[in-house]
Amino acid sequence: MHSFTFRVIPELLAIARLPQDAPFPAWAQGSFVHLARTPDEVSIVCAQSHVPAAVRHERDRVALGIVGVVEMTTIGVLAALCGALARAGVSVFVISTYDTDWLIVRAEQFAAAKAALLAAGHALEGELPRA
Repeated sequence: MHSFTFRVIPELLAIARLPQDAPFPAWAQGSFVHLARTPDEVSIVCAQSHVPAAVRHERDRVALGIVGVVEMTTIGVLAALCGALARAGVSVFVISTYDTDWLIVRAEQFAAAKAALLAAGHALEGELPRA
């Protein structure tokens, strides 16, 4: 298995849900924004400070991203990382981009996630963002 360095996005995120036919909202802002449309929904991950209270969402999430490029032909990366987090009792929301993978965890589980990743031989840059 590869050893990775993770960086922490320095703001708390929210994961929001809109109806499938909703336009991508202007409030989806921050240093980390992910928009996804599926046949069933629109999912948005962005700075929680921008998400309107009336929108269905989960708050207090932290993004840990693999530094550098993970080739798309690499096998088992997410299985190993999610397995380590699962064994530590940490739930994870995963986002994959063209270059890398992001693990989104609850802020209250950040310490457990960090410990699990370090125990698995990975490094982590950054600390838990403050509200």
